[in-house]
Parts: sequence; C-alpha cells; structure tokens
Amino acid sequence: MSANHHQIELDRHFAWFEEKLPAGPARFVSWLRQPSSRFARIPLAALLIFGGVFSFLPVLGLWMLPLGLLLFAQDVPPLQPPLIRLLAWVERKWTERQRAKDAP
Repeated sequence: MSANHHQIELDRHFAWFEEKLPAGPARFVSWLRQPSSRFARIPLAALLIFGGVFSFLPVLGLWMLPLGLLLFAQDVPPLQPPLIRLLAWVERKWTERQRAKDAP
C-alpha cells in the first residue's frame, strides 16, 4: 500500500471518529489535523497516549489512547499501517455492537 492510501484511510478513520464527537470537540480535532497545527498536535498526542496508559485513574480514560495514537500517526508514517488495521477492527466491532443493540 502506498503512503497516499494510508493517508486516505487515516483521514477516513478521523472522519468516522469526528462523527461520534459533539460539535465542539469535533471542530477541535479537525483543527488539530491541519498541517499548521503540528506543534500543538504532537505534544497533545503524547499527553493523550500517556493519559490513556494511566486510564485506571479516575480523571483519565482509555479513550485517550486511540485518539493520541491517531493524532501521532498523522506525523509518523510508519505508525499508519498498523494503526489503520487496528482502527478498522475497532470500527467493525463498534458497528457490530451498535447493530446488535438496535436489533430487537
């Protein structure tokens, strides 16, 4: 797979993730994805990953880890293929869960 294909897949996963967020946080994530936000994106990604590792603490959550990895992969191309596979799996499981929940 080419680097361009990885970026397209990463963008698709970002869009899917942003759809699940409320409008304010979705706009913030969209701003973080802009190339001009790189110097804010990398430290924030590191903090989210760090916070996700310590998700057992009351204030932090496991949701921080995938978001941090997703933001970090924006700037680190070798992380994109494994992260895309992981995100595809998460998206499949999420969709299956939603369908099961919606079914009578």
